[in-house]
Amino acid sequence: MFKIRDILIDSEVVIAPMAGITNSVYRKILRQYMNGLICCEMVSDKGINYRNTRTLDMLNIQEEEGLISLQVFGGDVESIVEAAKYLDQFTNCNIIDINMGCPVKKVLKTGGGANLLKDPLKIREIVSKVVKSVSKPVTVKIRMGYDSSSLNYLTIGKIIEEAGASAITLHARTRAQLYSGNAQIEAIKLLKESINIPVIGNGDITCLEDAIRMKAITNCDAIMIGRGILGNPWLAQQIEHYFQTQEILPLPTYEERIDQAIGHLNLLVKEYGEKLGVVQMRSFGAWYLKGIPGNAHVRLCLNKAESLQEMRNIFIKYRDKISLNN
Repeated sequence: MFKIRDILIDSEVVIAPMAGITNSVYRKILRQYMNGLICCEMVSDKGINYRNTRTLDMLNIQEEEGLISLQVFGGDVESIVEAAKYLDQFTNCNIIDINMGCPVKKVLKTGGGANLLKDPLKIREIVSKVVKSVSKPVTVKIRMGYDSSSLNYLTIGKIIEEAGASAITLHARTRAQLYSGNAQIEAIKLLKESINIPVIGNGDITCLEDAIRMKAITNCDAIMIGRGILGNPWLAQQIEHYFQTQEILPLPTYEERIDQAIGHLNLLVKEYGEKLGVVQMRSFGAWYLKGIPGNAHVRLCLNKAESLQEMRNIFIKYRDKISLNN
């Protein structure tokens, strides 16, 4: 349990914003397993301000999704402020997050994401103006620095706090690292000790033991799970349950994982239509089946499937085979 300004969050587990992953469908699935904060896939400030239809569709939050944060990226001060105002007034999000850590070229080209780490004065201006322009709590996600020669996260953390943000998430890598190497979680500890607003630790949480270790070493207020929940919503449940009870929940069975994949497929088709839903499920299907014996051939079949019924039949046949062998 922790607070982001006046919002009490009954969990120390936060789901990271991931493009193409934390869409409405997967947020609803995750909500079945956890009570914590879920961050939507990040959106462009320009897309919001130009009222791009696809961007606005991504801002649609339904009541059953629970506590939600919307993350915006961009490199222009006034554009981010205007986008934040829109999120504040016209969406159902509870929290507005500013991305200052994304290492992807598409985001860096806007001057946003991790590019902002090069300009602490601009960070101060963005955060200060956004906080003054909206009623909802504002949070910021950063990395340790642009590269190993510019590890300025402690300075930037203090600036973000002074500018009025209500929490900071630190992905304990540099921009130059992308997602390679190991997250330097000691940096999260140092940031937590240097500021007074909540610090959310992010990086390399792929199992319960990773979460326990990060919490023990850093004393962060919450942990953020990113790639670890790809096809594995149970991870959020396991960590949340352990933090609250110190009990370890059993892992899902192979059959349960395949059944959840079928449920996910059905929701995707309902939300996006059969053609797009089936295409999106190809990646999710591979994630759900990871580690299950004999999945290589099944994944190849899923990648060739073109209809809901064809993909459902592949999953069902595989589940029945797994059940028979067990």
